[in-house]
Amino acid sequence: MAGRDIGSVVLPDADVKIYLEVSVEERARRRAEQRGELDDANAFERIADELRSRDTIDSTRQTAPLRVPDGAVLVETDGNTLEQTVQEVVAVIRDAALGR
Repeated sequence: MAGRDIGSVVLPDADVKIYLEVSVEERARRRAEQRGELDDANAFERIADELRSRDTIDSTRQTAPLRVPDGAVLVETDGNTLEQTVQEVVAVIRDAALGR
């Protein structure tokens, strides 16, 4: 299950909580690439501004603010392919299952 408040609000007692960390710049680059706007500097900046705005709103809202859940394992994903991130997430889950 994925979402910005799953480990902190929806399932705070989950056996494994993973927080995917990625910079605004990387998120903007990925979104621009998905939209076919990677070479458009204006689009990149607009997307980055939208992401920063959303992060601010989500982090400062009164109900279920965005935060790293207690006990979560941080997985840095800047520069990762989807496959690399999936491999890291699977490794975290395997380690938890083995009690590491």
